[in-house]
Amino acid sequence: MGLNDTPSANRIHIGFLGNCNVGKSSIVNAVTGQELALVSEIKGTTTDPVYKSMELLPIGPVMIIDTPGFDDKGELGELRIKKTKQVLNKIDVAVLIVDATIGKTESDCELIKLFKEKNINYIIVYNKCDLIENLILINDNEIQVSAKKKIKIEYLKEKIASLAMQEVSNVRIVADLIQPTDFVVLVIPIDEAAPKGRLILPQQQTIRDILEANATTIVVKECQLSELLSNIGKKPVLVITDSQVFAKVSNDTPKDIPLTSFSILMARYKGLLETTVKGVTSIDKLNDNDFVLISEGCTHHRQCNDIGTVKLPEWIKNYTDKHINFEFTSGREYPENLSKYKLIIHCGGCMLNEREMKYRMKCALKQNIPITNYGIIIAHINGILRRSIEIFPNILELLENKK
Repeated sequence: MGLNDTPSANRIHIGFLGNCNVGKSSIVNAVTGQELALVSEIKGTTTDPVYKSMELLPIGPVMIIDTPGFDDKGELGELRIKKTKQVLNKIDVAVLIVDATIGKTESDCELIKLFKEKNINYIIVYNKCDLIENLILINDNEIQVSAKKKIKIEYLKEKIASLAMQEVSNVRIVADLIQPTDFVVLVIPIDEAAPKGRLILPQQQTIRDILEANATTIVVKECQLSELLSNIGKKPVLVITDSQVFAKVSNDTPKDIPLTSFSILMARYKGLLETTVKGVTSIDKLNDNDFVLISEGCTHHRQCNDIGTVKLPEWIKNYTDKHINFEFTSGREYPENLSKYKLIIHCGGCMLNEREMKYRMKCALKQNIPITNYGIIIAHINGILRRSIEIFPNILELLENKK
């Protein structure tokens, strides 16, 4: 992936939802100006959520999601509805398509209720308006269009854009912590678990953010850090490291140089830092045979020394000296029932958008299950958590009060 590509996690997610045969796929194609979705008169043509990254003017980079009919029947229909409900955990804007010749149905009202419960901005689109004489619209978030006749499609795009822009976040990964001309060191190990020929997404995003702040960055492997700091002639304002070499990097970085990790920065970027710092101390309360969930947002090919499934469990066992039962999820998998777990440890979530990461956090909090992330728990295990969050005084104060 090039540095100029917008990752899916940073795109506004726009979901098109509604009953079977109301024209969801036709609306998607009309709005995007492309034949992204298969259109057919056969009921239930869309059987799974369809994801497509694209540029949608005037919004910019977005993720379009076309979903199965919400009134689908039978055992397979129930599975499709379940998948559609899961989509609601990640979309920023919901476009509810209603057949104008029928009007809102019970399942439409159920979807609207879910939008409100999940605080999702939504618009109700009455499709097939060319088949009726008049339709009285009650609310500002309602519009009548015709995908077939291309009636008011441009106006619909403007309405969607207006809702989407309300979701654009101004949160930065690191740029707000540094000044132009500042010097930042990034420590990136290159080992058997590193992806061949590229950097992982948080590393790419951090480099881009530093450059946009008009600051300077040098990237080194962990074995090069000590020599660099001795010979560079200028003290960096910050060292950012991959979490798996946290201990070595902390030892090699003088105490007067602030230190943190990509994973901790991602926790802040996704709005989870306070909660994950609170949750990390639960590792000290684990008992023999407790269950711990380790969850990753991506589905990369696991190497023999994978951090999530190999290194992290080993470090936790050595730290706690307990027999812990570890379970793992990846990608879009995430249990609805978390009650069996005493602790959830999540990756940085670089492949998941902010809404889905916050949904996962809220699921844990609702069930009173502490949640933390890779970088924070690794820093805690190595006794350097306080140092790694000193750049966030309000979070540091929270940690001190927790003791």
